[in-house]
Amino acid sequence: MFDPTLQAVLFDLDGTLIDSAPDLGAAADQMRLARGLPSLPYERYRPMAGAGARGMLGEAFGVTPDHPDFAALREEFFQNYESRLTQATTIFEGVPELLAQLVGRQLLWGVVTNKSARFTEPLTRAMPLFSTASAIVSGDTTPHAKPHPEPLFEAARRLGVPPEKCLYVGDDERDIIAGLAAGMGTVAACYGYLGQRTDTAQWGAHAEIKSPLELLQWLPAA
Repeated sequence: MFDPTLQAVLFDLDGTLIDSAPDLGAAADQMRLARGLPSLPYERYRPMAGAGARGMLGEAFGVTPDHPDFAALREEFFQNYESRLTQATTIFEGVPELLAQLVGRQLLWGVVTNKSARFTEPLTRAMPLFSTASAIVSGDTTPHAKPHPEPLFEAARRLGVPPEKCLYVGDDERDIIAGLAAGMGTVAACYGYLGQRTDTAQWGAHAEIKSPLELLQWLPAA
């Protein structure tokens, strides 16, 4: 168990609380179809969902951020995604029960994501799951995104909780790097978008979970 005086749990969003890969993949695949290219199977997109536009466009078109057309392609992808934010997005099994347990144990909870507020704000407003969140920090809320710790510090400030009394849960190595740099306890969500050839043991997280509800064993009891 982590510090029994723990006061808050912060989560990454995509791949940790919600499964947005179907909508992200569909937004990219729509671009292929618009260009007369064949659709790619969803299984190609899913492992890259944690990398956002970079991952989706890399899979759909083989382009990297240094490609001259990347900015235009990214904006087209953003517009496609914006039009379908929660159309096929689901909540990972066990997450509602986990969050209810946090509230019942009087632990604050919040979200720290690299997703832009352009998407985070309407998405979290549309999903009742987030009604009990005490802080939602997007990738452009502060001048830095993860793996920089500043978004986590901002979330802790909004919660009114010292960083060392917070736990951060995420499915990407950048989450763990940011959490460690912020002095928080860290948990790798091994059920999320782990990409290809990922060895979570190398991340240095304090703990790993294979399902959301496994987190409860690491938390103070009610």
